[in-house]
Amino acid sequence: QCIIISGESGAGKTESAHLIVQHLTFLGKANNRALREKILQVNPLVEAFGNACTAINDNSSRFGKYLEMMFTPTGAVMGAKISEYLLEKSRVIKQAVGEKNFHIFYYIYAGLYHQKKLSEYRLPDKKPPRYIDNETGRVMHDIVTKDSYGRQFEAIQHCFRIIGFTDEEVYSVYRILTGILNTGNIEFAAISSQHQTDKSEVPNPEALDNAAALLSIGSEELQEALTSHCVVTRGETIIRTNTVDKAADVRDAMSKALYGRLFSWIVNRINTLLQPDKNINAENRMNVGILDIFGFENFARNSFEQLCINIANEQIQFYFNQHIFALEQMEYQSEGIDATTVDYEDNRPLLDMFLQKPMGLLSLLDEESRFPQATDLTLVDKFEDNLRCKYFWRPKGVELSFGIQHYAGKVLYDASAFLEKNRDTLPADVVVVLRTSENKLLQQLFSSPLTKTGNLAQARARVTAASRSLPPQLSAGRIKVDTMEVMRHPEETTNMKRQTMASYFRYSLMDLLSKMVVGQPHFIRCIKPNDDREALTFSHERVLLQLRYTGILETVKIRQKGYSHRILFEEFVKRYYYLAFKAHETPLGSRENCLAILEKSKLDNWILGKTKVFLKYYHIEQLNLFLREVIGRVVVMQAYIKGWLGARRYKKVKEKRENSAVTIQSAWRGYEARRKYKEIRNRRTDAAIHIQAAFRGYIVRKNCTRLKNSTGFVADPQLTSSCSASDFDCEEHWQQTSNQSSPVVPDFLDKQTKKKDLDEISASPFIQKHSFEMNDSQSISQSQSVADHQLSSPLRSHKKGGSENCLEQKLRTPRRRCQQPKMLNSPEDNMYYNQLNGTLEYQGSKRKPRKLGQIKVLDGEDEYYKSLSAVESIPEDDSFLSSPSPPSSRGVSFAQS
Repeated sequence: QCIIISGESGAGKTESAHLIVQHLTFLGKANNRALREKILQVNPLVEAFGNACTAINDNSSRFGKYLEMMFTPTGAVMGAKISEYLLEKSRVIKQAVGEKNFHIFYYIYAGLYHQKKLSEYRLPDKKPPRYIDNETGRVMHDIVTKDSYGRQFEAIQHCFRIIGFTDEEVYSVYRILTGILNTGNIEFAAISSQHQTDKSEVPNPEALDNAAALLSIGSEELQEALTSHCVVTRGETIIRTNTVDKAADVRDAMSKALYGRLFSWIVNRINTLLQPDKNINAENRMNVGILDIFGFENFARNSFEQLCINIANEQIQFYFNQHIFALEQMEYQSEGIDATTVDYEDNRPLLDMFLQKPMGLLSLLDEESRFPQATDLTLVDKFEDNLRCKYFWRPKGVELSFGIQHYAGKVLYDASAFLEKNRDTLPADVVVVLRTSENKLLQQLFSSPLTKTGNLAQARARVTAASRSLPPQLSAGRIKVDTMEVMRHPEETTNMKRQTMASYFRYSLMDLLSKMVVGQPHFIRCIKPNDDREALTFSHERVLLQLRYTGILETVKIRQKGYSHRILFEEFVKRYYYLAFKAHETPLGSRENCLAILEKSKLDNWILGKTKVFLKYYHIEQLNLFLREVIGRVVVMQAYIKGWLGARRYKKVKEKRENSAVTIQSAWRGYEARRKYKEIRNRRTDAAIHIQAAFRGYIVRKNCTRLKNSTGFVADPQLTSSCSASDFDCEEHWQQTSNQSSPVVPDFLDKQTKKKDLDEISASPFIQKHSFEMNDSQSISQSQSVADHQLSSPLRSHKKGGSENCLEQKLRTPRRRCQQPKMLNSPEDNMYYNQLNGTLEYQGSKRKPRKLGQIKVLDGEDEYYKSLSAVESIPEDDSFLSSPSPPSSRGVSFAQS
């Protein structure tokens, strides 16, 4: 598609282009956010170099811009390309009264001033350079005081950085721009010699040195290129000097060439940084072009630039007329439609007067430019002699002027400097010197060829085997330069092949039209409300004039009487078959199906052609409304069905989740119960082991002490050394047990416990069983036959000899700590466990209970265990102290033996 924005200068074309770019960038959001930011920064950067302040517009576009945005088939922006046409380079060297140079010169001057870098770029801080100075003398005051210039300079630096320019490239751009400003300050003076009287020189070399330093070239070579030129005749090179005027023209031509090529390089660099991915097929790209071109201009003094601008607007108006009126009426005839013909103002004869060959205005201008002796007066005379039509006239009394009847009105042109501007000649000597620059960017600008539209080509031209003669100052060896760079003849990069501005303009229009006719055009007409640049002011006469000459009134008529929408049968059925057919049907794109859809919609004033459906401008809105209602009902039905399916699916998922949750909870609770049970079991086992260990240790120590302090018992030292303390302990314990039939209750229990507690303890089956076993063991010990074997007491076994004791130890099976501990099945165990747990409340005790495993016992325990001394434990082996076994195990083993 192509969006063509047209209108007068100052009508708002550039701002409209900004809004369109922002809108398309927003709609085509790409995954690469940096690409979107780059595209949005293109317009501000290009307009800083290509826009300027004129008498009727503060931000007037001085070039034609065609921005082509590229999209994927899904609508995501993937790249952009910008094309520039017909830059007004003459504005660099001279501006009309009340106008200014390009914005970038003021921006960079203010930015360098605030950064205190004017001396680095050889710029004065008091008097502005000649190229940006004006008759008011307030340029430096505005640069210093206006904050807008400084902010714009920072914005330009931001644009360079976002788009992807390197710091070295930006630095080179700044040096070239400041070099152009210093070049404008070079002045020439005439000198006379013996043989030549038209020779010129540079009296003040300061500006020359500054320009040469910024452009990284030699000042002597630059001066020689400005004040002389080489002429090659029949193989001989002749050096001719330039007059003061000729040297000034060469200086200005050099400045224009520098700026024009720099602008083209910036555009090419932007295209390189914004080009789409090479992996994407070019056939799948969708393009939307936006044309923002200078508007129709009619100043108090109109020159060659205004003529080119107005011819371009004539071409756009002709394209508009052809597409809106001529092509539409031709389509009516081809489809057999009887439509009312709308009369419109056709500007084809005027365009033929400008562009036809060989008698068109531009052709006559090129022809006159080839004659060295031609003047602007002879050019106007040639126009008058050959352009005999109603659109051209020559006012009386004014020699160097002529008038043109444009579609927008009459314009009077001043023919002064027409030939000079059209030639735009850049001497080869200047090109060669600039190629010797140490600045790589400057070398590239003048080593790349120009296209037919006058822009800098992106690819370097191939070096041919043609003549590559060097200027004499280079052949003499005074300048060190890359020979391969200089071998490319300046004719390839300058206008030495007679490429005039008119020829560049003609090719630019052809290239622009070739891009516009490819896609579907959309026309945007910008109407200027008033000529005073005032807000909220609407001039009826001024607006009505614009509506008339732009063809808006005729467009309204043809839209009323004609058919603005012409759709093929296949496309119409594909788009609107919902209105008359079922959703699952695929009707053919036939005339009958189109008729059924139109009758179902109950529309009127439509016509069916041979291959297309012709609709009024309001029919599309009605069809879209009907289609939206049908689709809306379908969406409602789909919503209900999807809701029901979703609710059913959610119910199943919810039940499944609940069952899963119950299963998980059950498994977890089982795991927690098993873990807690295991912990409780281990804790009880550990507690029982600690209680048994403490009790056995206490019993052993007490019995050992009582054995040592017993009446009249002295152990044999020899036997004592061979017997352990547990042997004596067990012997005394069994002796006391044999004389008792019931456990002895200590005194402190009589004092601290109740009688029923003692009765319960004495009547427990374990106490009775233990007493029975003690009596039984006493009777067995009296038997001599049993006493002679391993059932004898440990003391007697030691008296008979150590061998029997060792045999008895071998017959016994020692118990280990890792075996199952015995439970509390004795009265002393029960009492001790109850004391530890605080079930027996002892009176008079102020000490805290001991911790498990401690040796020290509660108060009164000594008295209690002394009373139990008669109840002796069954003797075990030597490992009794280290690994005590439960008392019940000893009693059972004794009874079995």
